[in-house]
Amino acid sequence: MCPGFEEARARELVQGEAEVRVWEEDESPYRQIAGILKDRGAGTGRVGVEERLRFFIYSGVKKEAPGMDFADAEVVTAGCRMYKSPAEIALMQRAMDITIAAYKAAFETFREGMTQDELRGHIAAAHRALGAPGGGASVSFGAFTAFPHGSIEPQRLKEGDVIQVDGGCAIDGYQSDITRTVVFGKPSQRQMDVWNLEKQAQAAGFAAARIGAPCEAVDAAARKVITDAGFGPDYKVPGLPHRTGHGIGLDGHEWTNFVRGNKTPLAPGMCFSDEPMIAIYGEFGIRLEDCLYMTAEGPKWFTEPSPAIDRPFA
Repeated sequence: MCPGFEEARARELVQGEAEVRVWEEDESPYRQIAGILKDRGAGTGRVGVEERLRFFIYSGVKKEAPGMDFADAEVVTAGCRMYKSPAEIALMQRAMDITIAAYKAAFETFREGMTQDELRGHIAAAHRALGAPGGGASVSFGAFTAFPHGSIEPQRLKEGDVIQVDGGCAIDGYQSDITRTVVFGKPSQRQMDVWNLEKQAQAAGFAAARIGAPCEAVDAAARKVITDAGFGPDYKVPGLPHRTGHGIGLDGHEWTNFVRGNKTPLAPGMCFSDEPMIAIYGEFGIRLEDCLYMTAEGPKWFTEPSPAIDRPFA
């Protein structure tokens, strides 16, 4: 499907015998899509709509196909995407390896006074050099690391700041998502204590990820480590304000999640982030994020977790 003026270009891009349908500028593309569905027997049948389809496309096609019954297809598509094949896992592994390598290169550039944009630029440049041009990361320094997704405030790095980097890239559409948290200079005892507690929580979540266990068990295990240390409880801060992890694959965040109330049983092929966070507003935040995939024997890391606050890479 493409505009008429793009037909020649489309035929360059498709390989083999492929059907190309076009619309002219004064015609409706939705009518063409409806025609494709009708030609394939869906004239008065049921058409599933997956959850990522943009609403304007769904709305336009629905108006052009009044006889069709449109239904939520998440029951099909979520399952298709939730369980990854070995080939999909291999692509994700490549993406994870590239992001770790990019971080390693960028972390060599830390300097007093550098801005978030500078560090983001170095991470993006490293991803490009490694063959992942769309890769990058969000960056926070100091007290702003307590914001789970950073702050709009401009920041400059200074001695004793916590540095939090959260990002990834895509290889053939398959995503990586990794967070590393370190200190610029010598960490304080408080920073070390919270960092070590976060590492224990991440490890507890991984240990709870067993075949057949409900997804919520992973969140409960990681959260218990943090609340037993006096943070929280529940989603209150200082403490862990968000789910312990999310599904990952063709999207950086996709179904299903490590969160309270999610009874979905863990099964081979599922892929998740494991990222409990300790957010202490006014001080700093510590998040360690590595992704895992489920095998018949249990969970496997895509990337080895950070060994220590001054050793972000295994």
